Amino acid sequence: MLWINHLYKPSGGALTSAYGVCTRRKVLVMLSLLGLLLLVGVYAIARGTYTIPVKDVLRALTGSAGGDVAVVITHIRMPRVAAAIFCGWGLALSGLCIQSLLRNPLGSPVTMGILYGAACGAAAAIVIFGAVMVSITVSAFAGGMTATVVILILAQFKRLSPAAIILAGVSLHSLFISGLFLIQFLSTDADLVKVVFWAFGDVARSNWQEIGLLAAVVLMASFFLFAVRWDMNALATGDEIAKGLGVSVHRIRLTGMVVATLVAALVTAFHGVISFLGLVAPHVARRLVGEEHSFLIPCSAILGALLLLLADTLGRELFGSGSLPVGVITSFLGAPLFLYLLVRGNQ
Repeated sequence: MLWINHLYKPSGGALTSAYGVCTRRKVLVMLSLLGLLLLVGVYAIARGTYTIPVKDVLRALTGSAGGDVAVVITHIRMPRVAAAIFCGWGLALSGLCIQSLLRNPLGSPVTMGILYGAACGAAAAIVIFGAVMVSITVSAFAGGMTATVVILILAQFKRLSPAAIILAGVSLHSLFISGLFLIQFLSTDADLVKVVFWAFGDVARSNWQEIGLLAAVVLMASFFLFAVRWDMNALATGDEIAKGLGVSVHRIRLTGMVVATLVAALVTAFHGVISFLGLVAPHVARRLVGEEHSFLIPCSAILGALLLLLADTLGRELFGSGSLPVGVITSFLGAPLFLYLLVRGNQ
């Protein structure tokens, strides 16, 4: 018996030590990403048509700077950086929530039809009501929510499987794109320019009130997802096992889908269509910290904010301030990055 105990204790100690090392590595990865996000944020505030020294940026952030520097930072640069952070954060969490709840790696606000549902709603508002920002925002939000409402109704009454829900989302995505094309075809030249301009995702178009509302919704969604992280871990093993562990699969899936849609629709209503970020950021986070949602949720949020801020900063560096919408850059960079992750996943 003593010999067996002697063999057991080192094994348990080694397992505990390995788990501790793995946990510390994940925490270090997230802290490194967070530090990089802060550095990129300061750089994004400093760079632009009017370059500001980093020391002046730090003084302005602490409230000790004044004059033109404070005006540029407070009213132009900081809203853009804050919008990029919260938009990326929200889209990444929305994509992660859809992927985890439906157990499908292709789940995202795009494949569920949310983004182009919002774009279709905004285009209809532009043609019908003109360029009234309130009507555009409300219609875009309603269009994004409509996509998920239709899917949830089908899932409720037809008992669709997670794979069938994704297919229904892809069908709605195609339908909304067709509707967007039809609206563009029927609109006047002036309205067509407005529709095309709005459809390009851009983080420079919101004010502090809209950013504050978006930040509040994103924070509440983050707290919700972290509160149900163990249920999402159980769902990853399958519906039957999750039910056996006491998880209300239908309730958590319904609530999570509503939360994911709310965040993605609000981001799109304020900032237009920003593709691929909600699809790519959770997959990159899985490569870095694994599938456990206690680490996956915060890592996805940080990565989403970092990737969108990097894309916006890259666009301003290459093409000048505000000349290239960030939605174009995320589409160009997101597709090859996702293909690369698919290839590396087999290795």
